[in-house]
Amino acid sequence: MQKYGTIVKVGNTDINVYTEGSGNITIIFMAGSGVGCPTLEYKPVYKRLSDKYRIAVIEKAGYGLSGKATTERTVENLVEESRAALRNLHIEPPYILTPHSYSGFEAIWWANTYPEEVKAILGLDMGFPNMMKAQAKEIPHDKKKAMVDKTRKLMQKIAKRGILDKLLKNRTVNASGLLSSDELSAEEKQTYEEVYYRNITSEAVFEESLLAEANAEKAADTGYLTCPACFIVSNMKSAAKELSWQQAAKDYAEQCHAEIHLINEGHLMYTKIPDQITEIFKSFLQKLNL
Repeated sequence: MQKYGTIVKVGNTDINVYTEGSGNITIIFMAGSGVGCPTLEYKPVYKRLSDKYRIAVIEKAGYGLSGKATTERTVENLVEESRAALRNLHIEPPYILTPHSYSGFEAIWWANTYPEEVKAILGLDMGFPNMMKAQAKEIPHDKKKAMVDKTRKLMQKIAKRGILDKLLKNRTVNASGLLSSDELSAEEKQTYEEVYYRNITSEAVFEESLLAEANAEKAADTGYLTCPACFIVSNMKSAAKELSWQQAAKDYAEQCHAEIHLINEGHLMYTKIPDQITEIFKSFLQKLNL
């Protein structure tokens, strides 16, 4: 398996951080829930940004080449471990946070708790607290726990790499389409697959799912974002009947005066339209003189 990034000790675990490019400001890519190999997952976007910016991809505990989680997966612990990993590698603020999906809660908490560290947020179909609140109304915690237990059992079966794994390949290891695209080299595709299966039964991911409502609420408690923000939002189907994924983003963007782009692509759009995404992000940062 190809090694990448730099592993640093944070508390009782190891956190892997990949960097490339250069500049006075660092764009931090933050992984969505269950993204097995974040460094290769987000390469289609960051490789188009690293000509102008320094980028860093944080692989949370239980993700990528990082160690297992040794603390509760609260939003505070997730952010503090990310901050510590960056400091240990002398990657100093200011940062531009680029959260995908679940890590939207982390980015909001981070930006509002440490406003001096965060210059802007580039939301890559990030999750918003109002969306999670709407979902929680329809999916009680007991039901959520049963869903997580069911997913854990399914992942344990898929990890055996048998017939079920082959049947579900395009919904699991190749859900992003990266294994059948030309965005990664043959060696990177092999690494992507190996790291995915290494993390497919990561307890950190299951715990994050169970704490999603609480983490979203903590993010909301810090208030709406005050830093400049640009949200690219997919047409992903919402689990909440009363609120669509795009409407939740529009409502949140209105409250924090963010720039918003609604895209008719799925949640993993960064592998399908990376040029369009990076053009939007670069244009937004140029307006901010960043």
